[in-house]
Amino acid sequence: MKRPSLLPAAALLLAFAVAGCARGPAPEAAPRLAASGGGWVARTLRKMTIEEKVGQMVACRFTGEFRNADSAYIRELERLVAESGIGGLVLFAPARVCETAELVNAFQKLAKVPLLVASDFERGAANRVTAATLFPPLMALGATGSEELAYAMGRTTALEGRAMGVHVAYAPVVDVNINPDNPIINTRSIGADPALVARLAGAFIRGVQDNGMIATAKHFPGHGDTSQDSHSLLPTIAADRARLEKVELFPFQAAIDAGVRSVMTAHLAVPALDPTPGLPATLSAPILTGVLRQKMGFRGLVVTDALEMGGVTSGFSTEEAALRAVLAGVDQLLLPPEPARVIAYLAAAVRDGRIPPARIDESVRRILEAKAAVGLSRNRFVDVAALRRRVAPQAALDLAAQVLERSVTLVKNDGPALPLAAGAGKLAVLALSSDLGDYFAGQPFVAALRSRFPQAAAFYADADTGQERLDEALAAAAEADVAVLALFSRLADTKGTVGLEPRHVDLIRRLAARPDGPKVVVLSFGSPYLLRHFPEVDAYLCLYKDTAETQAAGARAVCGEMDIGGKLPVSIPGLYEAGHGLELKMRRTP
Repeated sequence: MKRPSLLPAAALLLAFAVAGCARGPAPEAAPRLAASGGGWVARTLRKMTIEEKVGQMVACRFTGEFRNADSAYIRELERLVAESGIGGLVLFAPARVCETAELVNAFQKLAKVPLLVASDFERGAANRVTAATLFPPLMALGATGSEELAYAMGRTTALEGRAMGVHVAYAPVVDVNINPDNPIINTRSIGADPALVARLAGAFIRGVQDNGMIATAKHFPGHGDTSQDSHSLLPTIAADRARLEKVELFPFQAAIDAGVRSVMTAHLAVPALDPTPGLPATLSAPILTGVLRQKMGFRGLVVTDALEMGGVTSGFSTEEAALRAVLAGVDQLLLPPEPARVIAYLAAAVRDGRIPPARIDESVRRILEAKAAVGLSRNRFVDVAALRRRVAPQAALDLAAQVLERSVTLVKNDGPALPLAAGAGKLAVLALSSDLGDYFAGQPFVAALRSRFPQAAAFYADADTGQERLDEALAAAAEADVAVLALFSRLADTKGTVGLEPRHVDLIRRLAARPDGPKVVVLSFGSPYLLRHFPEVDAYLCLYKDTAETQAAGARAVCGEMDIGGKLPVSIPGLYEAGHGLELKMRRTP
C-alpha cells in the first residue's frame, strides 16, 4: 500500500498555527519574550542579601520523574530552593510530561524568587522528556537545509517546553563539526559549513524566542574541531585566530546578531584566544569578557556548561572554578558540585573583596531580566490540566516526521543498488552495534525489512554479544544477492568515540571485496563519517540517529517507498564534500 505523503512544510506550518488558534492561545507559551521587566528587576535586586544574589547565579539538576515527597532526593532539592535560594533548575531525563510540570510547580511554590528552569532541548522537548515531540538531531536538520523546518522545530520546542514550565532551551548547538572524530558533538551539530550552521541556527532561535522561550547558542567559542570529550578532560582547540573567526566564531556572531538571549560556554582550552595553560574558556576573562562581550557585543545571559564535567574538575576545585567563572564574566553556574558550599564560598569572596559587588549585581540583573522576559514576574506556575492539549499534538508529530523524511541522505548508489525491488533475490540483513549491551539496536529496522522480504536472513551483534557469529553472518551475507548492513554507534558523554567496532569494519570490508559477492548496502544510524572505513560498498545511506522512527524510515528508503533528497551537511574526508547527496524518487506503483 502506498504510504500517504506528508504535508508540505508551508501547509504543515499553516495547519499547526490554525490548530493552535482553534484551541485558544496558551498564555504562558504564546507571547514573544517580554522586555527587561523594569521595576520588578530593580525592586527584587534591591531587596536581596549577598547570599541571595549569589544563589541566583546557581542552577542545579533535577529529573522529572515521580518520587515520594519523603525521598531524600526531593528533600535536598527543596532545601536548595527554599534555604540556599538557588536561582535555577536544569531538567534531565528520566522525565515525564505531567511529573515534570507538577515538580516545577512545587519547586516554584517554595522559591522566594521564581526559578528559571532550563533543559537541553536539542531535539525538541523529548530530548529529555518522554512522550513530548522528538525531532531528529540537528545534523539531520542540516541535511534538509530548510530554514522553514528549523523555525518550526524551534517553535514546537518552545510551545511544549513552556507548557511544562521550562523557560530556557539549551539549544541550538552552533558548534561547526569539522573533525570527523569528534566524539561528543558530531550529529548534535548542524554541520561543517559555518554559513549553514548560522542560517539554520538563526531560524531555530527565532522559532524558540518568538514563542516565549529563551534559546541558547552553545558551546562557546566552538567545540567542533576536537577528537576529545570535555565531559572527561580538557580538549584543546589549536586553530589560529583567523581560522576561529572564519569557522568557530562565525555562527556565534550570527546568533548574537539574530538576538539570541543566552550563550553557553565550553570547557575547552583555546590558546589563540587565551594562552593561559590548562585554562578552560569557561574560566577565561579574555574569552568571555574580551571576545564574547566586548568584541562580539553579546549582552545576554552567559551560562557555563556543567561544572561537574572533567574539562573543569580535572584542573580546578569546585570553589576555585566557581570563583574564576564569575570573575571571567559568567552569569549562571550550572550544576556545580555541592551548590550550597559554592554559594557560601562566593558570598565570602564578595565580602572579602575577591569579587567586586558590582560584578555580582551585573549578573543577577541579567538573570532577573531573563526571568521577567519569560513572564515569571507575573506568573510562575503552569496549567498541568492543559498538558494533554499542548504537548505532542499530531501536527507537531507530523512536523518531526517531515524533518526526518527530508533528512535521509543517499551518499552513494552504484549499480544502482537501490531501491530494492520485490524480486531483489536472496537478502541478508545485519544489524551491527558498536556499543556494549546494545545487541538488538537494529531490531526495528530488521523487522521492517523482513516484513517486506520474509525470507531474509538476519544477524545481530554488538561490541560484545554476537561476535562469535560474525563468520556465520559473513558466510550468509556472501551467499546473498544483497547484503544490507545497519550500523549503530551511539553518541554519549564520556564514551570517547563514535567509531565502529573493528571486527564489524573488517566484516564489511571483506564482504565488499568479494568479486562475486552481493551488492553491499550500508545504512548509518548515527555518524555520517563511517563510510571512510569502507568506501567500496555499493550504497550508503545516512539517517543520523538510531530511533525506531529513523529505522522505519530507513526501511522505506531502501525499498523505494519515499523520496530521498537530503544533502550531506558535513564532508566525508577524501570521498564527498558537504552538500553532496543523490536524489532517489519513490517507486510509483500503477
